[in-house]
Amino acid sequence: MSARLPKRQNAVKEGKRTAAGDALSELVVHVFRLDGMLKAIGDALAGPAGQTTARWRVLAAVEDGPMTVAQIARAWSLARQSVQRVADVLEGDGLVTYEDNPAHRRAQLVRLTPRGRSALRRIRAAQLEWANAIGERIGANDLRRANRILARVIDALTHSA
Repeated sequence: MSARLPKRQNAVKEGKRTAAGDALSELVVHVFRLDGMLKAIGDALAGPAGQTTARWRVLAAVEDGPMTVAQIARAWSLARQSVQRVADVLEGDGLVTYEDNPAHRRAQLVRLTPRGRSALRRIRAAQLEWANAIGERIGANDLRRANRILARVIDALTHSA
């Protein structure tokens, strides 16, 4: 078996990424690093309101109206089970409620409570100062360009499956 291993390794080495493949791979590394940094910053911003980044996402998802757990998970590209766990904790803390869904017997709707809306307002106030400061350092035009490119990457990934 070990005699075959070098051949396998050589086969892997022979394949080369294109320039576009290299650029995408580099972007992925940056996005992974950014994801970790944004989660840590999100936790710091949400912490004074007694929340975390994960809880903030669920609260923000239902800010404009109730959604099912599956809808929240799809909106954030998260596993439904992880969103269900967070929603259950938020419900236990009185920040969201579950209500009957006229469109589906089993998939309840998650609705923001006044207490949840208050926590979200507190987080948003902290995020506003942070976003303005970082946004000014980078510049609106560069950020808009980055947003367009990331939207294209998301679209390409969505349609590659």
